[in-house]
Amino acid sequence: MGIEVWGYQPCLWKMILVGVGAVCSGGLLLLLLYWLPEWGVKGTCTHTSLRDAQTLLLRTTDEFKQWFRAKVHVMLVPGKKPFDSMDLQSQLLNGDGDHSISAVHKEHHGKFAHVQPAQIHYFTHHSTKYFWNDVMQNFEFYKGLEDVKVSCASIHSDHSSGLSKTLQEYRMLFFGENEIAVRVPSLFKLLIKEVLNPFYIFQLFSVILWSAEDYYYYATAIVFMSVISIATSLYTIKKQYVMLHDMVAAHSVLRVSVCRGNKDIEQAMSTELVPGDVIIIPANGMIMPCDAVLIHGTCIVNESMLTGESVPVTKTNLPSSDEEAARSYDMEEHKRHTLFCGTQVIQTRFYAGELVKAVVVRTGFSTEKGQLVRSILYPKPTDFKLYRDAYLFLLCLVGVAGIGFIYTIVLSIMNKVPAKTIIIESLDIITITVPPALPAAMTAGIVYAQRRLKRVGIFCISPQRINMCGQLNLVCFDKTGTLTEDGLDMWAIQRAEDGSFSPPESDAAKESLVNSTFVVGMATCHSLTKIEGELSGDPLDLKMFSATGWILEEPTEEETALHNPIMPTVVRPPKHNVPEANQNNPLTQNMIGIVRQFPFSSALQRMSVVVRKLGEKHMDAYLKGAPEVVASLCKQHTVPQSFTETLETYTRQGFRVIALAHRQLESKLSWHKVQNLSRDLIETNMEFLGLIIMQNKIKEETAGVLRELRQANIRTLMVTGDNMLTAISVARNCGMVRAHERVIIADAVPPKDLNPASITWHYTENPIQIETFSVKGVYDKQVTLQEQSYHFAVSGRAFAVITEHFPQLVQKLVLRATVFARMAPDQKTQLVEVMQSIDYTVGMCGDGANDCGALKRAHSGISLSELEASVASPFTSSTSNISCVPNLIREGRAALITSFCVFKFMALYSIIQYLSVTLLYSILSNLGDFQFLFIDIAIILIIAFTMSLNPAWKELVWRRPPSSLISGPLLCSVLTQILTCLVFQVLAFLLVRQQSWYEMWTPQSDACNVSSSSFSHSLNVTTPHDHKNIRNYENTTLFYVSSFQYLAVAIVFSKGKPFRQPSYKNCKTHLVLLAQMLFCCSASTQIVCVPHDWRVTLVIIVIVNAAVSFMLEVCFRDITPYTLPGVNRPTECPSVANDCWGSSFLSWLFCQRNKPPKVRYMHLALELQDDADWPPKPYSVTCKTNKYSSPKCQTIPLT
Repeated sequence: MGIEVWGYQPCLWKMILVGVGAVCSGGLLLLLLYWLPEWGVKGTCTHTSLRDAQTLLLRTTDEFKQWFRAKVHVMLVPGKKPFDSMDLQSQLLNGDGDHSISAVHKEHHGKFAHVQPAQIHYFTHHSTKYFWNDVMQNFEFYKGLEDVKVSCASIHSDHSSGLSKTLQEYRMLFFGENEIAVRVPSLFKLLIKEVLNPFYIFQLFSVILWSAEDYYYYATAIVFMSVISIATSLYTIKKQYVMLHDMVAAHSVLRVSVCRGNKDIEQAMSTELVPGDVIIIPANGMIMPCDAVLIHGTCIVNESMLTGESVPVTKTNLPSSDEEAARSYDMEEHKRHTLFCGTQVIQTRFYAGELVKAVVVRTGFSTEKGQLVRSILYPKPTDFKLYRDAYLFLLCLVGVAGIGFIYTIVLSIMNKVPAKTIIIESLDIITITVPPALPAAMTAGIVYAQRRLKRVGIFCISPQRINMCGQLNLVCFDKTGTLTEDGLDMWAIQRAEDGSFSPPESDAAKESLVNSTFVVGMATCHSLTKIEGELSGDPLDLKMFSATGWILEEPTEEETALHNPIMPTVVRPPKHNVPEANQNNPLTQNMIGIVRQFPFSSALQRMSVVVRKLGEKHMDAYLKGAPEVVASLCKQHTVPQSFTETLETYTRQGFRVIALAHRQLESKLSWHKVQNLSRDLIETNMEFLGLIIMQNKIKEETAGVLRELRQANIRTLMVTGDNMLTAISVARNCGMVRAHERVIIADAVPPKDLNPASITWHYTENPIQIETFSVKGVYDKQVTLQEQSYHFAVSGRAFAVITEHFPQLVQKLVLRATVFARMAPDQKTQLVEVMQSIDYTVGMCGDGANDCGALKRAHSGISLSELEASVASPFTSSTSNISCVPNLIREGRAALITSFCVFKFMALYSIIQYLSVTLLYSILSNLGDFQFLFIDIAIILIIAFTMSLNPAWKELVWRRPPSSLISGPLLCSVLTQILTCLVFQVLAFLLVRQQSWYEMWTPQSDACNVSSSSFSHSLNVTTPHDHKNIRNYENTTLFYVSSFQYLAVAIVFSKGKPFRQPSYKNCKTHLVLLAQMLFCCSASTQIVCVPHDWRVTLVIIVIVNAAVSFMLEVCFRDITPYTLPGVNRPTECPSVANDCWGSSFLSWLFCQRNKPPKVRYMHLALELQDDADWPPKPYSVTCKTNKYSSPKCQTIPLT
């Protein structure tokens, strides 16, 4: 994402005009400029060049087009760029050296007094500094050492000695302190920001107006609800800031050893580090305070914060002498040599007399951890259609209020009403039409849903996201700890002897096998290490090694310090399998040293080791990897003929299968020669040993939950930091990819030398072989795919290449991609954004710090961990499995339907009251204060709160709730109800004036004097003089009719199945409605007595009104009149029978039966159905000039 920048300078005359306008408008103009920063800048400043600007107007280039205001600061420093040397600057900059550098940087003045300071303009946006570049004539930001395009060799030669103190202080002027500062705002600042919300301002205006009318009761109720809402919001926001601050600050400041050139080492605080510093990694490890590249020694690092995988990773020093050393350093490409901020160095290894050193590459918010925190602090706004439509609907109500406002003024002037009364009554129309209680009423359903979620162990820190859960149609799942248990379990081994398989054996540690070649391969072909006496490494390797019963021994600390290659890692069988007489003789213990490792490569899908048995003259090589790959590297007569059938049998049952091979090397090979051999020379002419069968245990709840989501038409996909084949295996085993569906791996490579970026599409020969499929593959057959029978699998590297070089292909790819492996934290967030860009409503479920950005960015993120991930996630589950996801979606759907119901009810309430008041204004009357109070509190608020009590429906249905208020069915529902209420109010208003007993009401002329009891007469004759003309027949009639209209629309809008429990189960609402009906029938608040016949007429009117409202609502209930092409609807109607009729009726009425879909992913699906070239053919290569790619464009990103 980039930022567009415009330069401005303050303008005195504009500022004076704004000040006058603010005074005249009572401060409303200032509020408007605060809500619209672009108006604020343009209203007080004049446009100028960026170079001369004092104020900047920023706009993001994404779909949200957010505006920001930034102030330009100036600092005086002895250079123009952070990586300029002080000597160079002394030559380039001439002039008087007595200038002060800057008030902000006075402490550095003495250091740089010999250099004329340069004036640098910069601004800060979202914790990132942007500096003016005279050459580019634009602002730029500095990431770190990568900005100077250093090669790996130059890092060793030019940056390995460290920075002088002077140069370190100079660079700190640009990069600032190395800290990820999460400042917790004060409660006062949070309060001001919260109360300046437009709706709270409108509530304040309403409360002031009602107080002027002595309408204190309702005003007090609104103030009370607003205070509760603001206090709750402040508590939640403050808590989130504190949690994030505590998480970041836990390991952000520590003492480090820094090289200062000439082999001087000093202790410094980690906040003083800048790119180019050289730090010493202690032997006992540390939490990395920055991103740094390793130049000496080896480190074992836990990167779970970034990848989510708890497997320790070995980091080696950056190459300095081979071909790779000439290449420019790239953090992603050289991540095996890079220590990332926030990761834990567990152990170091080094040569005698050497220290483990690393060159600082990035600091502060530029680090991997800093970018993760920035994504939490400054998330993109979540675009939810309900809230956008709600504001549009309110604007429509404002328009209606404007009509009533003008009508009231004109009518009052014509009737010579006093000016004060005109002002109050015309403004009162606005508060009636736009109900101030709307936020509180809509919040009620969310609060009840939040309580129900808490009862099932789901805790929410962002209640507004509950509604979004109701629209989820795609859920991304992390793998490890989310879908699966941690690691694999050993199931069996199956050895190959004389070209055929032996029966499976479950115990590899039994005495007859413990010294066999197969078990020796299992005990040696791995990358395990010991950390604090405990074995650590890949879970697959751990399970495999522990199944052998062998023991791993590593050199002592003294031997490790020597880093002596003659002291390898040694494995030996358990002592109980060695004769007692030979247990003290190393030559008879079958001790085997691991001489060299060729680490696992995801591209090659294999790893190998060279070992030597103590006392033997020759060495052996062992190979482990994907079965097809291993078999292709073996002598064919050693591979059993039933290899393919046996493999299919295991993979069909969901097992993860690994093959093992062996080769005896020539005896003339020495240790030094082995170290220089390429792996291709060793991994050839192997002898096939057999298969290792592993079980990747999926959590019990996983398959059932994914099946339930699929039946509910909710797409699921996996986003993991684990390797590709493991991810695909889990996806197939848990049902995310079904047995008959194929997986196409998109293997993309970036441009190199003269070769453009390209994508190779790899197919499996058979769907059931995907667990053991190699990326490079061995089959190349023409495959015919039917629609919906394939899935794409994409690695993090491929995703980055496709995003950068094939942008037009991204949306087509993710439309059918189900497995994303080796994804970095920022890539997970980027994937969520891509899915949102094609109109998916995205949920994210994960359990690690590496998921934080995606959890925050998704419409709904749910964390299965109460640690780092819960800081960013709106929802946290106390259960460690994904069964919480359907519960959350069900409650979200119920809350969303409740919000629709309450919004429609509150809209109808305001319009009904608006109609009543407008009709009464025509006779210079109005509703009385106690009538308003009865309607607003006794009816509206109580109903709004109780109609939200319906619990969620017990299961997920295929359909989703409507996503928009501005849609045909909902608009028809609201408009027909408004029309119905208008007709019956006008009917009652006109009919009462046609009655034979009607005349201008006075206590003496009460109609009950003629046709009613003396009790009713005595009820009214003592009434004092009514100077506001409240007590009259029209008022009484409209009050009765409108009161029952509120109850009628409350009933018809209270929807049940298929998203909420049926309304008849909501006993509280029914009791409230019954009590209100009885009260309405017997109310004597500011009403007059009417004859019995008219009372019967009123009852008939309200009954007919309710019947018409109910029948009209049945026509439009929960229906979507547009049938989406490409989507197969269930054979049975998912809702009530009337809904099916209503859907067909509206489709015919609006001629929309074949209207194309509005959502982008459905458009893409339709386009791809007609694209004969999609999906790409097996093993075809898509190059950058391909029709799916777009021309390369150069952009300068600002964020």
